[in-house]
Amino acid sequence: MTKPSSSKPAQANSASAPARLKSVFAGPEKVPHVLFVVDQLWQLGGGERVLLEIVRRMDRNRFRCSVLTLQPDPAPEVLKHIPCQLHILPLRRAYDLRALKMGLRLRRLIRDENVSIVHTFFETSDLWAGPIAKLSGVPITISSRRDMGFLRRGKHRVAYPIASRFFDYVLAVSDEVRSYCIQTDHIPARRVETLYNGVDLEEISAKADERDIRRELGLSPGVPVVATVANIRPVKGLDVLVRAAAKVCREFPEAVFLIVGDVLVPETYSELQALVESLNLKNNVRFVGKLANPYPVLQASDVFCLPSRNEGFSNALIEAMGCGLPCVATRVGGNAEALLEGTTGYLVESEDDEAMAERLLRLLRNPELALKMGAAARERAENQFSIQAMVSRLMKIYEELLAEKNA
Repeated sequence: MTKPSSSKPAQANSASAPARLKSVFAGPEKVPHVLFVVDQLWQLGGGERVLLEIVRRMDRNRFRCSVLTLQPDPAPEVLKHIPCQLHILPLRRAYDLRALKMGLRLRRLIRDENVSIVHTFFETSDLWAGPIAKLSGVPITISSRRDMGFLRRGKHRVAYPIASRFFDYVLAVSDEVRSYCIQTDHIPARRVETLYNGVDLEEISAKADERDIRRELGLSPGVPVVATVANIRPVKGLDVLVRAAAKVCREFPEAVFLIVGDVLVPETYSELQALVESLNLKNNVRFVGKLANPYPVLQASDVFCLPSRNEGFSNALIEAMGCGLPCVATRVGGNAEALLEGTTGYLVESEDDEAMAERLLRLLRNPELALKMGAAARERAENQFSIQAMVSRLMKIYEELLAEKNA
């Protein structure tokens, strides 16, 4: 896991940290309580899914977990499977009278539940819950930064450097995001660490065989299939993929491009459908929709393509690598940290559908090369991006920070 040596919390007290933290922060019979605060759980994107995996895999002998979301009506799968207490504080705005009332409720929750760590995900949680948590006396506050600020508005750009002062530590999802936090939010480098997302290869292998996607879609074994997993919105660059598909289909007229993801921006979906029709690709580009389990689609594919205009660190990319797929991705955010150019796939510049098509064609023309790169991608996912390593490092960070606070 890549990170600068200067960003690691002091090690001097970490050896006996778990035993000491139980008595110092949570009482002799309890373990430290981590409260995760996330903007919403009704639409599960990469960050939300990572959060739920963390909660599911945390060692209950080392930490107690609970989750607080700021929007009502979490997704049914969250309510069904979340393995800890879920709190809901509906928040429409972060600066009105209701926000003040919700802030008092958050303060009371933190104190009543003896919270040791508040760990925030996304803008409102960072800017609203983080400062409230610190002012409520929480020993440790941590912010999880997962993108290059493409969702930030003007008010966010003003508020983030101020709110960042309330965090003891920031976990960036890639080195590119880490640099962004240091340069844009003016956070000292020693307080920012890179913690990559992780994938569960055993779970991927088990779920990949749940459906036979080729049979369901009527695709013969010889039909080339290119897949992407991305919710439909402008930042995902799916229009670039469609234009690249038109060039690929000149040589491989039977090729099929499968787009897995929910429609978050209906206007973008309408534009994509119009583009598909104008390029005569109705038989080649298929919108599969939202899938709780996308792995059978990846299993059925020959190549994975990620055309994003902006990324922090793509879960979809490392999941495709975990499925043994060669990947073509744009050189944005942390993509170049996940994908090794010429070894596990290819990187192309954002918006360059010509280069994207050329790399896709190179892999479709050379099945042996594609298999070789896919095997290298699987090996890299296993060695560098396992979910077990991610959660293990996260728990160690918690213990080191709490021990440092008590030093």
